[in-house]
This record gives sequence, C-alpha cells and structure tokens, in this order.
Amino acid sequence: MIYDAIIIGGGPAGLTSALYLLRDGRKVLIIEKETVGGTASSTPLIENYPGFKAISGSDLTSIMFDQVDELGVDFEIEEVIDLKVDGDIKEVITEDNTYKTKTIIIASGSSYRTLGLPNEEELIGHGIHFCTACDGPFYKGKDIAIVGGGNSACINAYNMSNIAKHVTILQNLDHLTCEKDLVNKLESCKNVDIIYNSKVTEYLSEDDALTGLKIETNGKEETLKLDGVFLNIGLVPQSKFVNGKLELDPRGYIVSEDTTTKVPGVFVAGDSRTKKYAQITIACADGTIAALDAINYLNK
Repeated sequence: MIYDAIIIGGGPAGLTSALYLLRDGRKVLIIEKETVGGTASSTPLIENYPGFKAISGSDLTSIMFDQVDELGVDFEIEEVIDLKVDGDIKEVITEDNTYKTKTIIIASGSSYRTLGLPNEEELIGHGIHFCTACDGPFYKGKDIAIVGGGNSACINAYNMSNIAKHVTILQNLDHLTCEKDLVNKLESCKNVDIIYNSKVTEYLSEDDALTGLKIETNGKEETLKLDGVFLNIGLVPQSKFVNGKLELDPRGYIVSEDTTTKVPGVFVAGDSRTKKYAQITIACADGTIAALDAINYLNK
C-alpha cells in the first residue's frame, strides 16, 4: 500500500494534520512510538485551549483521536528509525516495517529533558518522574519537589498541592516564568514553597529509591528530604530518525519557518520544528498548515 500521507507522531499536531487530510479523502497512517496524544496527554490540567475552560491533556487528545479514528485513520505504535525521502514515493522505516507514502508530516514532538546527574536513569520511576497525572497519586500525603518554573512545572506543582503533603518548587532563576495566573494560584497554596536561584547537584537514594536532593542556592548547599521529584525543565526534540535527511538546528529541531522543509513532500509540525513558542494551540495550527501544504503538494 502507498499512503497519501504518513504522519510521524500522534500528538495534537499530528492528530490535527490527520483530521484535515482525512476530510480531504486521503489515505493516512499515523505512527506513534509511545501513546496517543504524545507529551500533551500527560498534562493534568489545560486552561488555555479554546472551547474548554479546563480539561486534562489525556481527555483533550482522546477527543482528537476519536475524531480521526471515526474518519478511518490507520494507526500504528512503532518507533521510526529512518526515512527515505528521495523521489515521489518516500519510505518511513520503523524497527519492524517499511511504509511507503507520497508525503510525510513529521510531528514527533519532544521528550522530557533530564538533569544528566549520576543515578538519574536508574531512579526514573523510583522517585524521579515527569508526569504528575500519571504518577502524582503515588505521592498522596508525601513530600515532593518540582524542578522547573515554567507553565508545565507550575501547573504540576498546583495540581500536586491538592495531593501531596508539601510541594517545593526548585527554580534556577530569580522568578517563575509561568503565566501570572499560575503564580497567583501557587501563592495561595499554604503547602507550596518556592526556592529561587537553586540548582540540583545530586540525587540521594537508598535501596534504589530516591530519598532526597542536594541543591545549591546562591552558593550555599542544602539537603532536602523528599519522597519524590518531578522534572519539568523543558523538552528535547525527537528527531534522531531524520539521519541527515533534513536540516537541524544546534538543539536538534528541524529547521522550518512555515512547516515546509528543503525536501518536497516532507513537512514538519508542532514541537519538532524551530519556533519561538511551544503551545498546544500552536501545534494544532502547525498541523493544519502542514496538512494543507501536503494536500496542495498531492494535487500538483
């Protein structure tokens, strides 16, 4: 089978692209390596998506998937490892299969950034986490820290203030970078503290489980006894499979100003591409533009 479009990534950008392509009568395959909704599905609370005063990321992306599923999208859980983009018929290569297509939309998004400290990988899932919606309930009545000060970190901190005994936000700047509304909410929480100008220097553990953190604040070292820590310090683009086929910036994002790339028939949308802001609404807009660009390409 030769698809009209293969979309790499099943987050908001990819699902939006699929919606427009399917409504144009195209044969579409989405390949997602982990779960429907991508990183957005792990967000516990979204309050800035038009049409919903408040909704979880998992609920929002489930609605998006239901739309494309009803329109007949093909969907595979596989990891893409390579692309062949020369010629009119392109190939998307996974660990188990090779799929042929006329166009490719890369919407693979990003993964969670880590601190790169010793024992970090071993402690992930054993005291170190990223998603409060997924793992927050394990810390009911316990002491936790959130590393980061942006929207995601502060949303998670506010969410955990209703679950954990105490929440400590560790921010490496002298201010939070989240929306003002979130700052106001956090300041009203009696069980939330914020430590500014702080840097995590060491994970403390016992019996292969996290027991606390060593931090440095304004040149002074301090030890925090904790049951868990959630890292919300940004994202890393998922672009390894590009393998030199497309231009990447120094951070690994695919260079694109308008979803097109240097390769005809290959487009990029969402958090995979170079852009100033990363928001779900922007990812959806990218997905729309990429799909319309792909439809125009197919009509030539």
